Amino acid sequence: MRTAFYPAAVLVATLSVPAMAQESADAQVSALADQWYSQRLSDYGQIEEANGSTTPGGKFWSVTPEANRQRAQYAKTMLAKLDSIDGGALTAEGKTDAAVFRHLLQTEIGDAKFREWEMPFDSDNSFWSYLAARNGFTTVEEYDRYISRMRDLPRFFAENKANAHAGLKRGFSVPRVTLEGRDASLAAYVVDDPEKSPFWGAFKQMPERFPAAERERLLAEGRAAISEAVTPAYRDFLAFFRDEYLPKTRTTPGASEFPDGKAYYEQQIREYTTLDLTAEQIHQIGLSEVARITAEMEKVKAEAGFEGTLQEFVHFLRTDPQFVAKTPDELMGVSAYVAKRVDGKIADYFGFLPRHRFTIRPVDPAIAPFYTAGRGGLDACQMNTYDLPSRPLYNIPALTMHECIPGHSFQAGVALEQAEAPRFRRETYFSGFGEGWGLYTEYLGNEMGIYRTPYERFGQLSYEMWRAVRLVIDTGIHQYGWSREKAMDYLASRTALSTHEVGTEVDRYISWPGQALAYKLGEMTIRRVRAKAEKELGPAFDIRKFHDVVLSLGSVPLPVLEERIDAFIADGGQGLPGVKYD
Repeated sequence: MRTAFYPAAVLVATLSVPAMAQESADAQVSALADQWYSQRLSDYGQIEEANGSTTPGGKFWSVTPEANRQRAQYAKTMLAKLDSIDGGALTAEGKTDAAVFRHLLQTEIGDAKFREWEMPFDSDNSFWSYLAARNGFTTVEEYDRYISRMRDLPRFFAENKANAHAGLKRGFSVPRVTLEGRDASLAAYVVDDPEKSPFWGAFKQMPERFPAAERERLLAEGRAAISEAVTPAYRDFLAFFRDEYLPKTRTTPGASEFPDGKAYYEQQIREYTTLDLTAEQIHQIGLSEVARITAEMEKVKAEAGFEGTLQEFVHFLRTDPQFVAKTPDELMGVSAYVAKRVDGKIADYFGFLPRHRFTIRPVDPAIAPFYTAGRGGLDACQMNTYDLPSRPLYNIPALTMHECIPGHSFQAGVALEQAEAPRFRRETYFSGFGEGWGLYTEYLGNEMGIYRTPYERFGQLSYEMWRAVRLVIDTGIHQYGWSREKAMDYLASRTALSTHEVGTEVDRYISWPGQALAYKLGEMTIRRVRAKAEKELGPAFDIRKFHDVVLSLGSVPLPVLEERIDAFIADGGQGLPGVKYD
């Protein structure tokens, strides 16, 4: 943003009253959000680190109906206070903070209205996964907190069990077909020997520098906590899942079958897309995108020299052994090499490069059979190496772009390192923005030269089609009453996804209404505002500055992104202060 300089006396005379009003309004939003964030850290037992990231404390959060309602009531109180602040007196930065804060509060209130806590797992996510530390800790204090959390598991599981039982009783449950086989993710933790539990992994990696007495104490307490708390908690919930929950879950796939299902689905759409669109509008957008991408696929098929139909080309891609990794390490190696090739191009497309490093690791074997192809986060992006024939190598470049760099892991690092960002926005995540960015980076791989063969370019298009098809399938299931079989046929006939992935993905859309809509709608927004900036700025447009401005926002509702790019255009396409754009 350009800065004008005035003599001090003139500045005071002309700007003092409005500036004070702006500072006061911004300060009110900041103080309110900071108060809410501190309370949230306390509620969820999180510890704030010096870099703004958070780590677990010694207890899990309470998920009782009472605790959830109290948090929702607190959000209502905060929203009322936010509404009382003069929005017209906010600066651009203050308006962004207010919009982010408002959406977070509205989401918590909306989830409470439909008692979302009564469905504490689905085919893709569960409260019991990711509780076991995959790596060792660096301090004795961290191990003590870990052991304390393990001791707290029976209480945490019991509260979730009570919630799931209440949801089941009122017809608010995960569809049965999407949960078949998911009990394996619980069974992996039911072991006779504590040292065979996934929770023991952190103890196997305990630093040798710890005093011997402390090591022995921690190891003994870790074994006892696993035997006396962890394993019994998982065993009890596994029995509930198999004997009571699964047999009584609903058999219809659509959210419309929920109590007040139509309103619930509308709320999920707003939560995940951050846009004011109806299911009918989204369905039509999806049909249009499917047609457009199909035409692009035909072009790449011709480029590959394949003379058959598009369906025959997809069959070839799914079945030819040249596209299948022989070992998990081979697949991981392709992903790692893609990430390093991106490193070689990254400075041409981004001015701000985060210092934070991430790793690439395989998906936890306990959940891999029914998990998505990959997932990215601040410290790691994951590649699914289960059932290698279902993970064709031509998809790995696009997947790595999305999950690792410059997708989610890179994106999270940039957000964390924005020194001026308020505390409550450092780790905030909106699916429309975050997943939209991930899909946009897959498209960006074409410009960066990451896709080296027609097959890899088709993999990128297949992944884009996968997200476009989601708009049709998600709304088809939850608005128009599609069956699981119809959804699977639609996805399988329009992408090069394996049969295994088609099944796991459709189950994900069935059990997680609305979330799948975020990707394509977010990506379309980013591409649209970029095209607008390129057109209006002309030669002044710098792709590095555009990307830096987008990611420096952290994660925001999509309308906030549009407003920021309008300001980017208005100020002549300026990048970030302190970043050199040679």
